[in-house]
Amino acid sequence: MTGLMTQLRNPPGGRDARIMLFAQGLDRTGTGLWAASSVLYLTFVAHLGPQRIGVLLGVAGVAGIAGSPLAGRLAGRFPVRALLIGCHLLRLAALLLLLSCTRFEVLLPLVALTSLGDRAAKTLEMLFATRVAGERRGTYQALFRSVANAGYGVGAGLAALGLAVGTRDAYQALILGDALSFVLAAALVWRTREPADPGAAPGRQPAGPSAGPWRDRGYLLFVLLDIPLNIDDSILNVGLPLWLVDRTRAPHALVPAFLIVNTVLVVLLQLRVSARAEGPYQAARAVLRYGALLPACCAAVALATWGGTWPAAALLLAAALLVTLAELMRSVSSWELAVSLAPPEARAAYLGAAGMSQSIQKSAGPPLLTGVVMTAGPAGWLVLGAAVAGLSVIQHRRSTRRMHTLLPAVPRPRTSAPAAPPAPPENAPTPPAT
Repeated sequence: MTGLMTQLRNPPGGRDARIMLFAQGLDRTGTGLWAASSVLYLTFVAHLGPQRIGVLLGVAGVAGIAGSPLAGRLAGRFPVRALLIGCHLLRLAALLLLLSCTRFEVLLPLVALTSLGDRAAKTLEMLFATRVAGERRGTYQALFRSVANAGYGVGAGLAALGLAVGTRDAYQALILGDALSFVLAAALVWRTREPADPGAAPGRQPAGPSAGPWRDRGYLLFVLLDIPLNIDDSILNVGLPLWLVDRTRAPHALVPAFLIVNTVLVVLLQLRVSARAEGPYQAARAVLRYGALLPACCAAVALATWGGTWPAAALLLAAALLVTLAELMRSVSSWELAVSLAPPEARAAYLGAAGMSQSIQKSAGPPLLTGVVMTAGPAGWLVLGAAVAGLSVIQHRRSTRRMHTLLPAVPRPRTSAPAAPPAPPENAPTPPAT
């Protein structure tokens, strides 16, 4: 924790990075407020039924998918800082309008705009980090993950207080708290300076494919494979709680412990994990570690079905630990590879395409788990783990092959091959023949 605080005081990128991390922490605190209270707000204040809430959240997920590429395209033409402020203000306006109406037809575009702005802001924050932190972007990303998880935790804790009150005013106060976080985040971003784009340096020649991500089959394959390699998010938030309730004898009170384990470990370990997996080749190795940890998690979930109360509880807690460790590896690999595999002169558009993988997974992951994996029982979890392991090997090989082409100057990881003996001095006597 001491190392984390030291790095936060002097992060890669200096003053601007420090301000941006603070802004991101406030933003994620507001997101925690919204995530914990949105369904109840729509139920008890807007008086929507489960089906309409499902439609709202589904449309929001689709809108979020479009947010990343849109932000990447705009960032190639306009300043990142101004676009990010615009995203915060867009979400602010949508939330304030949401407070003033309860009609489903009006709520639908407002919730979609909120999700669109949220995903666009995350892509712009990623681009800002790559420009400000440079080669130390892995350390910045670790700091951001720690700050974001702490913000989510604070927001969820504040939401719990409002939900305990349960009145209309309390729900509206939580939404206003989320809106306030956008105001503060926008004000902090305004205090930063526009980061320089190294890919736009005068006289710079393209170093790789530059027709854009949508014509770059190699990069699109990376994005496509990254979608199932983000499944840990749905496993933690959907798979583990539902499996505990429906298929095991573990106590229901254990469900909050999954998020507690995840939040604490990410805050404590993200910086250390990122330090050991810094650089593109190390990030590619982290994909393989992800492919080993997630199948172990799936095996623990499958075994929990046959255990008693406490064995099942222990196995599910172990699964929460393993999926969190896998998440730590995935956060390192997805971030670094998305940047490293993109040509610098078109990085904004490429990162916009890469940002779609998380959005698509958030939309497709829960139905996959509930409709396919959990329906198949323990065998479904084992098949899911095996599939992730295989895809991680493919992702590692394809990413490494692309890096050999795009990054010939980047030193590759050292191997354990024995060093060659030193050459003898020029005047050394020749040893006698045997």
